Amino acid sequence: MKEFKRLIAYREALSLLLNDLKEIPDGEEVELEKALGRVLAEDVVSPIASPPFDRSAVDGYAVRAEDTFQAREYRPVELRVVDEITAGEESRERVEPGTAVKLTTGSKMPEGANAVLMQEMAEREGNVIRVLRPVAPGQNVSFAGEDVGKGETVLRKGQVLRPQDLALLKNLGFKRVRVKRKPRVGIIVTGNELVEEFDEKALQSGKILESNSIMLEGLVRQYFGEPVFYGVLPDDEGAIRETLERAKRENDLVLITGGSAFGDTDFAHRFIRLLFHGTTIKPGRPMGYGERVFVMSGYPVGAFVQFHLYVKHALAKLTGVRDYEVKVRGKLAERVSSQLGRYEFVRVRYENGIVRPLKKRGSGLISSLTESNAYLEIPEDSEGYLEGETVEVVLY
Repeated sequence: MKEFKRLIAYREALSLLLNDLKEIPDGEEVELEKALGRVLAEDVVSPIASPPFDRSAVDGYAVRAEDTFQAREYRPVELRVVDEITAGEESRERVEPGTAVKLTTGSKMPEGANAVLMQEMAEREGNVIRVLRPVAPGQNVSFAGEDVGKGETVLRKGQVLRPQDLALLKNLGFKRVRVKRKPRVGIIVTGNELVEEFDEKALQSGKILESNSIMLEGLVRQYFGEPVFYGVLPDDEGAIRETLERAKRENDLVLITGGSAFGDTDFAHRFIRLLFHGTTIKPGRPMGYGERVFVMSGYPVGAFVQFHLYVKHALAKLTGVRDYEVKVRGKLAERVSSQLGRYEFVRVRYENGIVRPLKKRGSGLISSLTESNAYLEIPEDSEGYLEGETVEVVLY
């Protein structure tokens, strides 16, 4: 069996593939209800101010602040209530000296008023209130444009739309938003040993239930893409070549698992002009890339690592997305060692600021992925980190 002639350093390989890709120019308009998790294709500028008018921030009384300056609990100031409104209503009365308008949180400020007295600071009898404490001009008032100003850029191109972003857009009157087209990602799984349905007899005879497809489809959706599954193929040179060529024509990226090494039945890499083949990452070393195709490990853990270290960054490049990784810092619960020359992906459990490396390290141990919630990267020039050392991990 041939071995790798040269293992390319992780960062060098990542730079090569990112330089090989360009951001997709296509965008599309979608309804806000369908925009969650999509990537903004352009900056969003507010057409209005929000709030559109001065409004009360509390339940109470709209007053002229200067009418309350002399108020004390032992010497209240009396004001006459000339109107009462709730949120969504507009007072018909102007607040003149010596008067007040009762209102609720969110109510539009009546003309003439410049402050709101909290209702707890007043005693009322009939249409008269006794003001117990003074208020300053602007107190308890939310001013027009305080949240968002007209013409203000509220969301930037490349933002992944969250529920709160959609709420803001709806509050500003938007019904639709322009987002990037989802990159189409073809997924091909290969291997004579794989079966797609549970068959105890087959499993006892050496077969393996295929699981890469559902994992990769989920990861592609999680990172802004649209997966297209081309099925599970046997290690047949003709079938792999034909399916791979079709997938390349029909997609922005292609992921093919199995056949990434140099065995007699490892066909996938033979049909691609590769920019690199064999990297320093562990696990997942036998990976290749070229012509927008990722030749990936058949082991689920290897494929998962390759996706996070390479494929998700490619999808980010295609969509122009920003801030797509969540990184946190924590203290290592124990020492983590690594071999020089390897770029190691260490599965960890992050909780309450503590980073606990998993004992399970094998490329075929899927449970190591489900028991972890983050990963620690150890570069090639490091032999690891000490117990108690503060490290940065990426959540998943």
